[in-house]
Amino acid sequence: MASITKELAFKGFPFIRIYQDGKVERLIESPHVPPSDQDPETGVSSKDITISHNPSISARLYLPNLPQNQTQKLPILVYFHGGAFCIESAFSLHAHCFLNRLVSEAQVAAVSVEYRLAPENPLPLAYEDSWAALQWVASHSNNQELDGKKDPWLAKFGNFDRLYIGGDSAGGNIAHNLAMKAGLESLCGGVKVLGAFLSHPYFWGSKPIGSEPKEEDFEKTLEYKAWDVVYPSAPGGIDNPMVNPAGEGAPSLAGLGCSKLLMCVAGKDQLRDRGVWYCDLVRESGWKGEVELFEVEGEEHCFHLGSETETENVKKLLKRLASFLV
Repeated sequence: MASITKELAFKGFPFIRIYQDGKVERLIESPHVPPSDQDPETGVSSKDITISHNPSISARLYLPNLPQNQTQKLPILVYFHGGAFCIESAFSLHAHCFLNRLVSEAQVAAVSVEYRLAPENPLPLAYEDSWAALQWVASHSNNQELDGKKDPWLAKFGNFDRLYIGGDSAGGNIAHNLAMKAGLESLCGGVKVLGAFLSHPYFWGSKPIGSEPKEEDFEKTLEYKAWDVVYPSAPGGIDNPMVNPAGEGAPSLAGLGCSKLLMCVAGKDQLRDRGVWYCDLVRESGWKGEVELFEVEGEEHCFHLGSETETENVKKLLKRLASFLV
């Protein structure tokens, strides 16, 4: 058997191994689950669609339980799952359960993007896939051009004046980078991103901040090692602006292409201090939008994913996200 060249572990448990012959073994992932006509717990409907065949980009769409005569348009959330850019899926149990709950609570239409995973498809491909998906969503704003490539749920129920992006962990990193890109490039139909939420986002750098492990242990952290696995050709390495918004050559955060931003952090998460620091950077940049920090104390990284029951803290986070997505 080929020898292992790289391994990433979370809390001592390996979740991905890369072998000398190029084989990739994913050891910890939540199982894929099918969409449902009506989720028994929330009444939310979901379906899977293909956005692009080449490259391969797909998504799971969600609609809340609506009255038959519904005419009011719904805010739209384009969501990016977490998993260190190398595990998990838009079709995984964790993402599916979370979005059923959020869509029901917030009464939004959601598009959960299935981007290509590293290391087989290294960054920046996930960013490119996610931007293509966001453009596809925006293309539905012009009903006059509705064709077989467009989705009737978005065309009928989507309010394109209320377009949001958001994600957890690596997905929060994607949401940040897409918000920056939206500040430079136009979306189809002139659609604007109203807001972005970054939930426990993956940011890092070459030097520790706050309570992060000190320098002798810093380069051993998962956050430090993972970046080289998922983006080995990144200019500037771990200080590349896509993972370190204050890295050398990083564009000003004043260029964020949205009007409001919600940062969600958890008290026991090793990424917590980076989230707080990011909010400070945004405020110091002179960005004209509204930024808010929301912290749930005593919880771990992405505690709201994989929770079969809604704890009080999960409910608290869902309610805050829902009040943001209006």
